[in-house]
Amino acid sequence: MNKQKMVNSTFFLLFTNFIFFISICGFFLNRKNLLITIMSIELMLLSVNLCFIISSIYLDDRIGQLFTLFILTVAATESAIGLAILILYYRIKGTVAIEFVNFLKG
Repeated sequence: MNKQKMVNSTFFLLFTNFIFFISICGFFLNRKNLLITIMSIELMLLSVNLCFIISSIYLDDRIGQLFTLFILTVAATESAIGLAILILYYRIKGTVAIEFVNFLKG
């Protein structure tokens, strides 16, 4: 393996770990706004996708890219449904604060 390719893949894997850590912090430290929580989940999925693509390029395999397409499909569906629920919640309550979500429970 080429040393230049190894350095680049190590840098990008550290970058994806950093992005994942930021999204974990955003998920656990934010307990006020539902929109930021959804954005943190999306950032987690995107960092995992980038890690799959880097590993796929490094190993010269296409399966990582295929998993990335599946994860992007699920992430797009999740964000569309989540934002639709968020808009309906905002129309009913007038806020997107997480403290007031208890009325959604069965």
